[in-house]
Amino acid sequence: QVQLVESGGGEVQSGGSLTLSCTPSGPLRNFDVVGWYRQTPGTQLDLVVITNHQGVTRYGESMEGRFTISLDDAANTFYLQMNNLKPEDTAVYYCNVKQWADTSWGQGTQVTVSA
Repeated sequence: QVQLVESGGGEVQSGGSLTLSCTPSGPLRNFDVVGWYRQTPGTQLDLVVITNHQGVTRYGESMEGRFTISLDDAANTFYLQMNNLKPEDTAVYYCNVKQWADTSWGQGTQVTVSA
């Protein structure tokens, strides 16, 4: 039902930074939870970070301190700022929104971190 367009992926050297963006077709204020997940080849999706409009945030293991989520209601966009990237962070990153029983996913954007 909800379409999410994400962008900002690319290649960066170890220790560098990237910021991903996600713009859903519906208003951000209508979603209960928004966030980011990632997937490496042959693995299931892993949590990066999720949050709500009250700022309650849940991080995946080893994510807190390097990854930050932010919301911009005026632009109807939320972001994932990634700092101090490591080769182990190489993955396809997916944005996600939840509303009641509905879950929607972005198309995915590749992040590659080289040594």
